[in-house]
Amino acid sequence: MEFAGGCHCGNLRVHLRLTLPPTEAALRSCRCSFCRAHATRTVSDPHGMFEVWADDWSDVEPYRFGTRTADYLVCRRCGVYIGAVGETPAGLRAVVNTNSLVGRDAFTQAPARPDHDGEETPARLARRAANWTPAVLHR
Repeated sequence: MEFAGGCHCGNLRVHLRLTLPPTEAALRSCRCSFCRAHATRTVSDPHGMFEVWADDWSDVEPYRFGTRTADYLVCRRCGVYIGAVGETPAGLRAVVNTNSLVGRDAFTQAPARPDHDGEETPARLARRAANWTPAVLHR
């Protein structure tokens, strides 16, 4: 399953490849204040691929908060959050905000609401290495 998308103004463009149909892909919306403020519905697939391009990378805000172990990619022009990327023991991994995808309506499941407060950094990085999608940022 292949999906294109990006931010509202077109500065950020994304391509997501999933190995499951969107109706079977597990969605998440963690309980952190960032995800609640952006009404996220994120998806990941450890066997898929996520790629990101920007017309102007200086207009991309790699926002970090909390444990500062991931960059939440937000377009500075239009404010759209497309996903989070972070280095893990298995390389660069990402979760994708389905709201930034063309065909987002195909993701019909209600998102799980995990709570990662108190998770130690090594456990967090191991979880991401196992569950998040391999990613490439084309700079």
